[in-house]
Amino acid sequence: MDVHASLTDVVGNTPLVRLNRVTGSVPAPVYAKLEYVNPGGSVKDRIALSMVEAAEEAGLLLPGGTIVEGTSGNTGVGLAMVAAQRGYGCVFAIPEKSSAEKIAVLRAYGAEVLVCPSDVPREHPDHVHSVAARVADETPGGWLANQYDNPANPRAHYRTTGPEIWRQTDGRITHLVSGIGTGGTITGTGEYLKEVSDGRVTVVGADPEASVYSGGDGSPYYVESIGHFRHPETVDDTWPMSYHPEVVDRFERISDRDSLGTARRLAREEGLLVGGSGGTAVAAAVRVAAGLTPDDLVVVLLPDSGRNYLSKVFDDGWLRELGFLDSEDSPPNARV
Repeated sequence: MDVHASLTDVVGNTPLVRLNRVTGSVPAPVYAKLEYVNPGGSVKDRIALSMVEAAEEAGLLLPGGTIVEGTSGNTGVGLAMVAAQRGYGCVFAIPEKSSAEKIAVLRAYGAEVLVCPSDVPREHPDHVHSVAARVADETPGGWLANQYDNPANPRAHYRTTGPEIWRQTDGRITHLVSGIGTGGTITGTGEYLKEVSDGRVTVVGADPEASVYSGGDGSPYYVESIGHFRHPETVDDTWPMSYHPEVVDRFERISDRDSLGTARRLAREEGLLVGGSGGTAVAAAVRVAAGLTPDDLVVVLLPDSGRNYLSKVFDDGWLRELGFLDSEDSPPNARV
């Protein structure tokens, strides 16, 4: 029988699909890795399973324990899925700018959700990370996943995402394009691909224009789960230990308008319903491919589903309110 013993057995091995319309006439082929077909709906299922298994092996997460994490949503969903399957409780601190859909999904899995202000400095007691750390300390059997500094985060991608891409492309990949949030995806995947290709693969970070990672000022932006925002009153702007900057060869900096517009184009022209960060990544990938040859091969990671953002990215009223919709009838144009 072609069956699986549990839901976590089907995490990973996501398909690689060629983009045919949004790429226009760029010479190099661009293939999208559809991470939103993971059972929890995002690339974060990989690290959720990896972090939980590492904590269990280390004796940090015991039967009947509670998983606690600060999350913009996707890692929380992955952890909640694993928690439900293995009998753990879960509590998540989530910033208020996260979509209503993400919060609803977390609660559907039985998680307790603590919505925190998005506009406070990192040192503030109400900051997402402060709240998560405090709850973990105060909860008997609580375990803080700490995706930003947990080595099991990039290790998940080194062990799974990178090898999958290498196998799926028969080793022909020349460029990897990925967004950077915690940094685990681009770090683990990029490290593996550079190693297995003897340094032939170029790793490109797709980053919001304002993100600190690529030299922005850290001011707020509208695309979720990507980049690095820095509150002006933050004293110690610590970057995640899950992110190894030396893995990234260069960046493509993408505006909110181009990110959101590309996400909508992917749905309408490719049939791929992805979130805004997927739009960021594809916009960057098309720019990269424009400067390559037919002998090159670009792989871009699409982290999550657009179903998480129906009230934002795919809501004309929301876009129009922010000035991203050109007219009453047309989606925002994206320069890709």
